[in-house]
Amino acid sequence: MGKAVSWVLVSAVPVLSAAAPVQTATQTQDAALLAFLDRAYDEQVALSPETQTDLGLKTNYDRLDDYTDAAAVRARALVAAQTKAMQARFKPDRLSENARISYRLFEYENARAADSFRFRKLRFPVSTNGSPAGAIPVLLINNHKVDTVADAQAYIARLRDTNRVMREVAATMRAQAAAGIVPNKVNFAPARNDAKKVLVGAPFDGGPDSTLMADFRKKVTALNAPAATKARLLADARAALTGPFKQGYDTLIAAIDAVEPLSKGNFGVWALPDGAAYYADRLKQSTTTSLTADQIHDLGLRQVAAIRQEMEAIKREVGFTGTLEQFFDKIRTDPTLKYPNTEAGREQYLADARGVIGAVMAKAPQYFRVLPKAKLEVRAVEKWREATASTAFYNSPSADGSRPGIYYVNLVDMNQTQKVQVAGIAAHEGAPGHHFQIARQQELTGIPKFRRFGGYGAYAEGWGLYSERLADEMGIYKTPYDRFGMLSLQVWRAIRLVLDTGIHSKRWTRDQSIAYFKANSSVSDTDIAREVDRYFNWPGQATSYMVGQLKIADLRAKAERALGPKFDIRDFHETVLRQGSLPLDVLEEQVNRYIAEKRR
Repeated sequence: MGKAVSWVLVSAVPVLSAAAPVQTATQTQDAALLAFLDRAYDEQVALSPETQTDLGLKTNYDRLDDYTDAAAVRARALVAAQTKAMQARFKPDRLSENARISYRLFEYENARAADSFRFRKLRFPVSTNGSPAGAIPVLLINNHKVDTVADAQAYIARLRDTNRVMREVAATMRAQAAAGIVPNKVNFAPARNDAKKVLVGAPFDGGPDSTLMADFRKKVTALNAPAATKARLLADARAALTGPFKQGYDTLIAAIDAVEPLSKGNFGVWALPDGAAYYADRLKQSTTTSLTADQIHDLGLRQVAAIRQEMEAIKREVGFTGTLEQFFDKIRTDPTLKYPNTEAGREQYLADARGVIGAVMAKAPQYFRVLPKAKLEVRAVEKWREATASTAFYNSPSADGSRPGIYYVNLVDMNQTQKVQVAGIAAHEGAPGHHFQIARQQELTGIPKFRRFGGYGAYAEGWGLYSERLADEMGIYKTPYDRFGMLSLQVWRAIRLVLDTGIHSKRWTRDQSIAYFKANSSVSDTDIAREVDRYFNWPGQATSYMVGQLKIADLRAKAERALGPKFDIRDFHETVLRQGSLPLDVLEEQVNRYIAEKRR
């Protein structure tokens, strides 16, 4: 946006240009829209105490979310009313280009939510992708800060409120099952086991402190409060854990036990009521495109074939004379490409990942105009959620920067963890991947909160996958095996295009999916099974990565061709990142505008 007034020089006397009133009116409308959208976001966040805590706020600090369908209906009605109010009050042609993007994205999100709303009861609240049994401890341990006695009391209140949440989730599971909507068989044992792990240790049994009790004790011990107050808080926490908290977990476990016998096997969403329409909706949501399942499937097959050729080249480079499938087996089984399955081995993995991120940070100014201010940490997934946590993932920093971005890696079995993938995964989940995009987005100014803290899977995961290859350009991969590890991650995402559509549209079985995955990747057996189960339980999401990456790569190639010597990788990356997460068609418009401006 320009200044409030524009000046031109005539005989050294400043006068207002004729364009000034239009600029002022536009700026006034832009500011009003920004304020409106931020209020709308705050109204939405007010419905979710857990989101407030994720953002670093302490409002509704003693409550957890409402997990009922009535809450979903209220949230949907709010967004619909907000969109209608925005359309009545603001006209896009009276806004600046940046403000028009915000207006358009708010409309887009309302339309997507409206289209998806009828499918909400087809989504399972407990699966191998997680459940409240894992999410609530993560919220309390990672995000619920205890700076005062009142904060500690709020923590205890949330332990008690867990009972209500579990009753609500259990009721949803039973209602779904009654309607013939039953999770796949693969979900039950991991979900049950993770829930039970939370109940291990004091005060549930005679062992050392449980994970939650240890966390609460550590936070209370650090408080500036009288010893008697601390003792009372610890006693109240023990009572909450052994009382309503455990009752809630018992209720959830009982629902898992009751529903499990009703599961007939492992099927894609084609087996659900209105499953084909549901899957089409999920593809649109995940890719922000209108690509069909068949188009995405074919794209995946082509990408798998292309990446296999790159892998063949590295196989020859290291002097391996067998087939590519035999090379995959070597990567999976060679002890020299493993870490010890010990705590020391896990610590070495984390140290190596931190080293990769340090190397990226040193090179980053050559590739980026602006770096995120938030810090980045590398952590192992906590023991009590290893069974349902994915292989690796990123947790965003708090809005105020007090909580760092966290790159989590699942080190449940080091025999299944490959050294060759360490650098590639760190590049994707940490730097220059999700941290450079998500933390940077949260630090943007002049855009509304729903854009700072929201996003689109194809953009975010596309950037993460793009970053794996960018790290190669940055010289982060030191050996051919490191580069092969990166390619094994790339083909992994190409396989996802094939398997997600295969499972949910072409009715592939779990065994068929695992066999295809293993034939085209060096990924470990444990990771393959975990991944395939994830695709069964999260329709469409797995397609976002490579669809997004290919679009970003295509846009970069377009800019390089158009600009020639004027192309600067730092400017391209700034163009991609400076507006935050965008649907892919809007991102393409931004890059086209950047190309046009640079050509002048």
